[in-house]
Amino acid sequence: MSPDAMPPRDDDFERGLRNRRAVLGEEWVRASTSGANGFNADFQALITRYAWHEIWGRPGLDHTTRRLLVLGMTMGQARWEEFELHCRAAVRGGVPLDKIQETLLQGAIYCGVPAANTAFKITTGILREEGLLPGPAPLTPDVRVQVHHTFSQPQLRVALQGHGEGVPVVFSHALGLDLHMWDGLAQALAPQHPVMRYDHRGHGGSGCGPGAFTLDDLVDDAARLIREWGRGPVAFVGLSMGGMVGQGLAIRHPDCVSRLLLANTTAVYPAAAQQAWAARIQAVRDGGMSAVLEQVVQRYVHEAFRTAQPEQVQALRATLARQDPQAYVHACEAVAAVNWLDQLHRITCPTHVVAGALDAGATPAMAQAMTERITGARLTVLEHASHLSVAECPDAFGAVLRAWLQA
Repeated sequence: MSPDAMPPRDDDFERGLRNRRAVLGEEWVRASTSGANGFNADFQALITRYAWHEIWGRPGLDHTTRRLLVLGMTMGQARWEEFELHCRAAVRGGVPLDKIQETLLQGAIYCGVPAANTAFKITTGILREEGLLPGPAPLTPDVRVQVHHTFSQPQLRVALQGHGEGVPVVFSHALGLDLHMWDGLAQALAPQHPVMRYDHRGHGGSGCGPGAFTLDDLVDDAARLIREWGRGPVAFVGLSMGGMVGQGLAIRHPDCVSRLLLANTTAVYPAAAQQAWAARIQAVRDGGMSAVLEQVVQRYVHEAFRTAQPEQVQALRATLARQDPQAYVHACEAVAAVNWLDQLHRITCPTHVVAGALDAGATPAMAQAMTERITGARLTVLEHASHLSVAECPDAFGAVLRAWLQA
């Protein structure tokens, strides 16, 4: 093969240039390299070969992790020009904002509060320029979140916010998740309603207690939380496992509930579903949460949502991955044994049932069966929702919730 016919070979400069473009963007790299002069060209070549090829090209760390490390180190050294450059590139490069936020929060401890304050100011400016700055989250008394743990056992993590005159609202989350599932709705309701969210035992920041637990235990947990809060009876909103708890609460502790919203849930599982629950439980026992992670994500949110909202899906995946496997097994066993169907006639408070048309685990038919057995209950089926309808259809879910609260 003649020299002219040989394919071009990248040298270390070209390899470094590819990484530099991938991290900082074409515009910045073009300005730095094409603008080089006889005085600084060797320097630009050096950092391109060494920093961007030898260091950024090393195996072992993905680019997102490297970006976050650079933010933390430039923050600690107060190298704000470099911090701003890399922070802007990270934002434009799609690094999740919650990861950038967490890096800066860690920096408040290890780099100092003044450094974190400057870093948050710079990052806020970048997010504003890029049109990515999240909405207001004021720390005023009417909406500020107060996080507590119960004195009673097992200790449960509770988040309270809002001092409005409306009916008190309690939110109860799905299996494997935590109280943050309800963040958006809690913030929206707080100006008009006192709001409580909590982590089920064995979930999030709550204790698990000794040994296995049952659905009745979860129901009793909800009752003691409401009584300790002293604001009952409450409007209880439960989704999936939280909806099973809501049914039991209205049946076994009717004094705690003034109205009930049951979303993406069931009063009983068919016999065929028990095999699926047994398989999931065994998978977690054998391989931890990673063994069922993708299966649960696919069950919780439909394919179109997963494609359109990758950051939300990644946050969902991360929450599930943090779940304690043994507590998850106990919760699965409790959920699989749900059997409220023949007692639903005992529910006397106003009740609204919400289902997702795409929900394969808590189907619209299951929701209809519940609705028919609760006197005066109404049913809404959300067309574009599967299991986590509050995430997939937040506006529609919120509209149903507000109408239910005002009815």
